[in-house]
Amino acid sequence: MRADTGSKAVSTARRQFFNEGRPPQSLVAEPILRSWRRCADLGLDNQILPSLVPLTEGELRRASERNERLRRLSRPEIESLYAEAMQTGCVIILTDASGLILESRGHTAFASRAAQVALRPGVDWSESATGTNAVGTALLEGRPIAVHGGEHYFDPHGILSCSAAPIMDPFGRAVGVLDLSGPAAVDHRHALGLVRLAAEQIEHRFFDEGFAGLQVLRLGADRALLGTAREGVLVFDDGRLVAANRHGLGLFGIDWSALGSRRVDELVERLPQGAGIARMETAGRGVLFGRMDGEEATPSRIRGARMTPRGLPQFGELLLREEDERALLRAVKMIDAGVPVLIQGETGTGKEMAAREVHRRGPRAAAPFVAVNCAAIPETLIEAELFGYEEGAFTGARRHGRKGLLREAEGGVLFLDEIGDMPLSLQSRLLRVLQDREVLPLGGGRPVSVDFALVCATHRHLKALVESGTFRSDLYFRIAHYTIELPAVRDLTDRLATVRELWRRVARDERLALTAACEERLAAYDWPGNFRQLVGVLRMLAALAEPGQPVGTDLLPEEVAAHARPQPARAIAGATASDPADLDAIELAAMRRALEAHGGNVSKAARALGINRSTLYRRLLSTH
Repeated sequence: MRADTGSKAVSTARRQFFNEGRPPQSLVAEPILRSWRRCADLGLDNQILPSLVPLTEGELRRASERNERLRRLSRPEIESLYAEAMQTGCVIILTDASGLILESRGHTAFASRAAQVALRPGVDWSESATGTNAVGTALLEGRPIAVHGGEHYFDPHGILSCSAAPIMDPFGRAVGVLDLSGPAAVDHRHALGLVRLAAEQIEHRFFDEGFAGLQVLRLGADRALLGTAREGVLVFDDGRLVAANRHGLGLFGIDWSALGSRRVDELVERLPQGAGIARMETAGRGVLFGRMDGEEATPSRIRGARMTPRGLPQFGELLLREEDERALLRAVKMIDAGVPVLIQGETGTGKEMAAREVHRRGPRAAAPFVAVNCAAIPETLIEAELFGYEEGAFTGARRHGRKGLLREAEGGVLFLDEIGDMPLSLQSRLLRVLQDREVLPLGGGRPVSVDFALVCATHRHLKALVESGTFRSDLYFRIAHYTIELPAVRDLTDRLATVRELWRRVARDERLALTAACEERLAAYDWPGNFRQLVGVLRMLAALAEPGQPVGTDLLPEEVAAHARPQPARAIAGATASDPADLDAIELAAMRRALEAHGGNVSKAARALGINRSTLYRRLLSTH
C-alpha cells in the first residue's frame, strides 16, 4: 500500500498550492507540479468539475474509424491487460492523440463509479479539459506517468489512481494513450510498468506494415532482444533515416528530430547483409547486433500483418499438452471439411492462440485470419464492423462504404472471440450469414457471397446462456459441432515446468533467472487470469530485473506474493493418489527421478521440483 506519509504530503501540497498560493517544496513530483501550474494558468477551478459533454454516437463512431489502425494494433494489449483490470478493479482506456477516450474495458463496478466523473468513451481527457490526469499529462509530458488520488487537479478526481503511457508512431507523433485506471484506495504500484510495456508492444507492431521497399534495421546491444518489443528499429529510405522507435534512437543518443537528416553511414559503419543476425560497428556507440529486413522480406510480412496482428504469444508457440495437440489436429480436419469449431476456456487460457494455430496448420493458412472480439467492440459499432455498410448508410459513414470484417476473412478463417457476449439482435444476422453464406451490408445493396472457415471462442457456458434465452439455440447448434476445452492454469499438474518454459520464452536471456522461492510462488498461485495474467507478470519481472541479479519474490505483485501457497512436491511432479502412503511413495520417486536427471546435483534437483534443498536432503536421507 502507499504510505500514509505520501497522502499527507499530497494534502499538504494541495493546501499550499490551491489555498495559500505558494509552490509546494518537493511534496509532489515535478511533472505533477508543472501540470498544476499549466491548469492554473488556464484558469481552471480545482473545486468545480468542468461540464464535459460526451460525443454523440455518430461522432464517436467517426472518431473510432479515424483511429481504426491504432485500435486494431492495440487490441492484443488491451486483451492482455484485461485480466489485470478485472482482478484489481480497474478499467483499461485507449484514447486518441488528443486525449479523447475511444474504448474502455474492465471492471464493471469501477467503470460505473468512473462514469460519475466522466471517465468513459466519447469524453475528452486532455489536460486542458480535465486538469491534471494521467492521460492528458502523459501526452503533454511525452512520457509514461502515474497520477494518484489527490495529485489530480480537480478534487472529485481524487477517487482515481491512473497510470498512462503515450503511444508513439514510427515518425515520433503521439497517436494515442493507453491508460489503466482504478480506485485510489487500492495499491496499483505495477500499473505504470504494465502500461509502459503494453505501449512499447503497440509501438513495435506499427513497424509490421507500411514500410514496403524500405530498409528496416532491427538492432540491439543484446542479440537476445532482437525480435522483441525492446529491440531498436530504424527505417532507411535510400540511406536516409525516415522512421524509428524510441529504443533505436536511444542506442545512438538521438531523438526524432534526426528523421530526414541523419544518414545510415553516420550511424553504422556497415549494414548487416542477408537474413541472419550480424555484429555491427557503430559510430562511437560500440558494438551492436542487428539484422536487416530488406525488400524481399518486407512485402510478405506486410500482406499478412494487417489481418494477423500479434496477440499475447510474443514468446512463440503454444504450450500444448498431448491431449491439446490431438484436439487441434482434429480441429484442422474440421476446418478442412467446412465444420465450425468452438473453443471454450476461461479468460486468458489461450483461445485465440489455439485458433491461430488451427489456421496456421490448416488448408487456409495462406489466406487471412480475421479476429473479432465480440466483447471488445462497442455494441454501437459491432454491426458495422462485422457486416460492413454502403455509402450513406448512416451519418458519418465512410465514402464508398466499408467491406466489414466478415468479407475481410474471404478465403481464410474468421475467429469470433467471446461470441457469448454478442448482442442477441446480431445473433440472428450472423446465423443467416452462416446459413446462406452471404453478407448484406448495412444500408441495403446486394448480398455478397462469402467463403470463410469459422472458429468461435467463449469463456462463458453457452448451454446455460441458451437455457436463459440470452443466446440463440439455433446459432449454438450451428457453431458447436466440434468443441475444444482449454484448461485453466490452476488445473495443470505441471505448473512449475510451465512457469519455467514461459520464463525462458519471455526473458530471452539465460542470464535472467528466477529464484527458487519466486518460482514456487508463481507455480502455486491460482492465476484467475490464466496464461494471459501469468505471461503479463513474467514480462513485468523481465522488465524490472537487474542484469546479473536473480529475480526474487520482492518483485512479485502483491496478490501473488501474499496469497500463493507453495505446492507440495507431489503436485509439482504432476502425480495424484488418494492414499497417504501412495503419495509419499510418489513424492519420493519424483525426488529420485529429479536427482538422477540432474546427475546427482541436489541443488538443481531441488530447484526442478520447486522445493528447498534441505527438504530434498531430509526426505532422501530418511529412507536410508
